[in-house]
Amino acid sequence: MSLLESIHGPEDVQRLPREQLQQLADEIRERLIDVVSETGGHIGAGLGVVELTVALLYSFDSPRDKILWDVGHQGYPWKILTGRNDRLPTLRQEGGLSGFLRRTESEHDQFGAGHAGTAMSAALGMAAARDLKGEDHHVVAVVGDGALTCGMPYEGMNNAGHSDRDIIMVVNDNGMSIAPNVGAISKYFGSIDASAMANKLREIAKAIIGRTSKFVGGQRMVDFARNIEESVKNLWSPGMLFQELGFRYFGPIDGHDISAMINTLKTAKSVTGPRVVHVLTEKGKGFPLGEPDVEKFHARKPYDPVTGVLKPSKGKGGGPPGWTKVFGTAITELAAEHPELVTITAAMPSGTGTNIFQKKWPERFFDVGIAEAHGTTFAAGLATQGIRPIVAIYSTFLQRGYDSIIHDVAIQKLPVIFCMDRAGMVGADGQTHMGLYDIAYLLAVPNMTVTQPKDGAELIGLLRCALAHEDGPFSLRYPRDNAPAAAPPAAEVGAVEYGTWEMLRQGKDCAILAVGVMCEPAMGAAEILATDGLDVSVVNCRFIKPVDREMLQTIVADHRFLLTVEDGTVVNGFGSYLSSIVHGIAPDVRVNVMGVPDRTYEHAARSAQLASVGLSAEGIADRVRARAGEESLSTA
Repeated sequence: MSLLESIHGPEDVQRLPREQLQQLADEIRERLIDVVSETGGHIGAGLGVVELTVALLYSFDSPRDKILWDVGHQGYPWKILTGRNDRLPTLRQEGGLSGFLRRTESEHDQFGAGHAGTAMSAALGMAAARDLKGEDHHVVAVVGDGALTCGMPYEGMNNAGHSDRDIIMVVNDNGMSIAPNVGAISKYFGSIDASAMANKLREIAKAIIGRTSKFVGGQRMVDFARNIEESVKNLWSPGMLFQELGFRYFGPIDGHDISAMINTLKTAKSVTGPRVVHVLTEKGKGFPLGEPDVEKFHARKPYDPVTGVLKPSKGKGGGPPGWTKVFGTAITELAAEHPELVTITAAMPSGTGTNIFQKKWPERFFDVGIAEAHGTTFAAGLATQGIRPIVAIYSTFLQRGYDSIIHDVAIQKLPVIFCMDRAGMVGADGQTHMGLYDIAYLLAVPNMTVTQPKDGAELIGLLRCALAHEDGPFSLRYPRDNAPAAAPPAAEVGAVEYGTWEMLRQGKDCAILAVGVMCEPAMGAAEILATDGLDVSVVNCRFIKPVDREMLQTIVADHRFLLTVEDGTVVNGFGSYLSSIVHGIAPDVRVNVMGVPDRTYEHAARSAQLASVGLSAEGIADRVRARAGEESLSTA
């Protein structure tokens, strides 16, 4: 029996002799590579923290000691060692384990983690609660995989250092988030070549302290040696930043040397106050890829566990490209016509398709790191000088820049273009990554244009419209999915006329007002309903805000019942917004709203998620049938 088969919880890790811990780590790494080759997932960060996870569970008493992981996709080894190894093959599958950390999944998951930068603040809250309740346990925040390129951890550190509370921060320094880290902090952590000398001098200083403190007059030597130690820290140590924030610094340590980490964690546990343990890890360590691509270590679709090469996609080959690729190709082509066009992303070049742009126009591409608020205000600054920035960020992550959208862009009516990937149901990434709220939160922003294309050609047309629109910000949203069809070259597509809808199907009964990708199932519903004798109009409401008032007037004149369909929350979404407008111009017309009900959603295939809330051709048809059974829909 392998060592891993005998591990059912942290207590089983702690009973192993130290010399067997590396064997356990090796088996965990093999298990991760094998399972994720079938499920797909965020494997790179997990492979990098295998030894760190073993060391933490060996050194601390989870769940009594509170260990929080920043960026939950570091947590795959944590799941394996905290009683979930047998369920690992269900990772990111419907009804299976989450791809991130969740409090409802295990008592060892102390805090839900899907977005970067949350662990330090949450850990400080737990430490404060411990002290208020008079309890005695350790609180550890594992921060890394790019989390230190965003601002929230520094706010937490600043508060923790000021409070002098007993808390340990472990910095997993792998030089990466998804793409290689950017910015001054990354360079700072990278400049540790002199730290060996620094650590040696610090050890000499500590030895002086130990030898002289027992002698008469030794206190002067102690003070002198301590001054040397502090000077060494300030001159050479990568821990200077943490020292200035009030943290005692330990490191840097080899994050793949389990024994060294255990010894350091033991020392860190023996003192109190805020302290940092800085470990150096390799993202994707052990991944079998002949030509390493550091971004591909982050997350992969199913692959061959021996070579690391992606497996052929299931289903029909040669299908339409994904929305992400359509977008990346379009902005790259449009940039040739618009020298003022630049793109900005927040540590997601491949995830947003801006890597395509980056290769063609590197000097016009900006990766700001995991710093969505900064990226938004950075775009605002560019826009004041006549540059046309396209800010490409996932819908779920743009939530983090909301104040900047309002305060720095919208109020000043700056022509920043926001392109939100992963809008709507997101699939296997689940609750924390759902793009369900952008329609609702952007509709509330003054001077904001909100759009969603029905296909790739319309995406290009809306981008052209956005580039021509200079009276405030403009947003486009699209899902993590294949586009309905291949998009033509950008040169062949003209601009969509601002503020206009498109009548896709003219009928005399109910009118279905569909947003973006909901046009396809709406047209399917119309065909189904035709067999029931219902003649249904379908409208492509590509402009969510502003609405096409002229077409809306015609629609309400010809139909007693409207059904809005959107792949976003029904709360304060397009349907709610349109209902208020219709009530003002045609109070006798009924508006029924279809979208995503007000609750959270589990990880599953995107198609299954949409079907579960009725956002399919049959589901839409069922809603219309239900209304048809209540009253006559025809105006005749």
